[in-house]
Amino acid sequence: MKILVTGGAGFIGSHIADAYINQGHQVIIIDNLSTGVSANLNSQAKFYELDIRSAEAAQVIRTQAPDLINHHAAQIRVDIAAKDPIFDAQINILGFLNLLQAAKDVKSVKKIILASTGGAMYGPKPTPFVETMLPQPLSPYGISKLADERYLYFYHQQYGIDYVALRYANVYGPRQNPHGEAGVVAIFCNNFLTGKPPVINGDGQQTRDYVYISDVVIANLLATKKSIIGDFNIGTGIETDVNQIYDLVRQEFNSDQQAVHGPARPGEQATSSLDSSLAKEKLDWQPTVSLSAGIHLTVEFFKHQKSLTT
Repeated sequence: MKILVTGGAGFIGSHIADAYINQGHQVIIIDNLSTGVSANLNSQAKFYELDIRSAEAAQVIRTQAPDLINHHAAQIRVDIAAKDPIFDAQINILGFLNLLQAAKDVKSVKKIILASTGGAMYGPKPTPFVETMLPQPLSPYGISKLADERYLYFYHQQYGIDYVALRYANVYGPRQNPHGEAGVVAIFCNNFLTGKPPVINGDGQQTRDYVYISDVVIANLLATKKSIIGDFNIGTGIETDVNQIYDLVRQEFNSDQQAVHGPARPGEQATSSLDSSLAKEKLDWQPTVSLSAGIHLTVEFFKHQKSLTT
């Protein structure tokens, strides 16, 4: 199968591109390298350094005629989306629409897999979140991902393009960007390796659902293979607070350093976890990597990366 992976130089997209290539698929990658890293690119993939908003990106779809598009290129910073929702929408909505228009023109595209969000989708509701809950995103980032899901439904109804939207919990693991405000596991790893004092926003009791990258990759492979349409939560259903995450990372570094507690982030969601029963039923997916094992693997990755530069 010929598969286009957008965001294929990024954290999640690069792992997915690798998995497709390992399965023998022909992979094309579009990434503008604004947050993606060229070192993550698989040498066996055909790479285009392009912005998904560009006419050139749409032309790649028209000329390469992929069978499937796995869409991971996105503006993922919730704080940036809140400060500049127009910028967020230009990438996450209009950029995606640019690709959808090309996909419906070229006729080869049979399915689109969208990297969506679970944590930012449902809003202030009892956890764990289930797909039958009415989405009430509190951030422009969540709003843009909900819009993408709705457009997928439209293009399915209008043009017959199948789709799967995977609503991720907090994904962590090797290659995660340790800079910015996303990816607390990677941020803490970077703090210990660079000697910067770790900072926890607020009291650290805000909870999230942490799912390891290899489990997310498997969800994408199953979504690629199975004849299924719809929106699916991809998480563990287990809530872990930031203080616990910090302690797990700290223990991996054999450190007794205590984190500094900074001001709470305004409007930050207090709790988040996903019920993935539907993914288990329809995709035959369930998480297999425990949090402690995943953090160990992530810390080992960052330690190795650090050793290559010293």
